[in-house]
Amino acid sequence: MNDRPPAPGGLALVEALVNTLDIETGADRLDTADGRAPFGLTEDDVPAARELREALRGACLAHAGHGSAASLDGLLAGAPLRVAITADGGAALRPLGPPTLVSRVAEAIAVATADGTWTRLKACEEQTCRWAYYDRSPAARSRWCSMSVCGARAKMRTYRARRSRTA
Repeated sequence: MNDRPPAPGGLALVEALVNTLDIETGADRLDTADGRAPFGLTEDDVPAARELREALRGACLAHAGHGSAASLDGLLAGAPLRVAITADGGAALRPLGPPTLVSRVAEAIAVATADGTWTRLKACEEQTCRWAYYDRSPAARSRWCSMSVCGARAKMRTYRARRSRTA
């Protein structure tokens, strides 16, 4: 839906998961084996993945000033991470158990929080869209996934409303 490059690092996983649902058409890529494959999901995993996806969308909306990330906190509590020391002496986060989608998302969020990029992952403010995108603008004030689609629609609605009030 949007014309932006994918989010950096592990946030690309989060962005891709949120964008498995096209709100405008109702198409959900988690309904198909091909759509689930990039996330390592089985059909039985879909309900939990959808819950995680919508909690992530809420966090992305909160980053854009339009929602709440409260439900994400509880979901990530089940994904304990540990600090692992790498061979070169650096530190990395690793899941305590076998990696799951939730632990991979938790790891991506923790790393992105540390490097200051987490709050740049936003959801389009257009209600019929809500597509996740990474805000690369200098001031981090982007509002739409695509200025040429969602931004243009919003600006046209504003123009028409203003025009009808003056007519």
